[in-house]
Amino acid sequence: MPNLTLERSFAAPIEKVFDFVSKTEHLLKWWGPETVQVTEHALAMDKPGPWMSVMTNDAGGRFKVSGQVTHVDPPNSIGFTWAWHDEADQRGVESHVTIRLVPAQNGGTHFTLSHVDLPDEEAAQNHNQGWTSSLRKLQAMSDA
Repeated sequence: MPNLTLERSFAAPIEKVFDFVSKTEHLLKWWGPETVQVTEHALAMDKPGPWMSVMTNDAGGRFKVSGQVTHVDPPNSIGFTWAWHDEADQRGVESHVTIRLVPAQNGGTHFTLSHVDLPDEEAAQNHNQGWTSSLRKLQAMSDA
């Protein structure tokens, strides 16, 4: 099964970046590609348990994804499962996401997102595009 790893350097200190990736009020500002809005959610990554979000694009397409937060180690890492829902609201293939944060020497943060157990190369490419777009929004928050 294909895996995806994305790395970024953020200007913000690790504690602030951890808040950006774990707390609902911050997640809602960057979660999902630039072309969608989160229209429904139970989106908190600050404690183990279920999460979900529905992203809606300008054409009215709805994209539901859900999972379980499997671990939270402030301010170092968060892990969660990930599965898209179909039109009948049935969960598809489950994959796993881990976000790891490491303090950088300049006072910023080195960010690594690993999305593993994706079902095929097409899913890996689609997730690469989606995460890359989302991380542009997170980068803008960090650099502000």
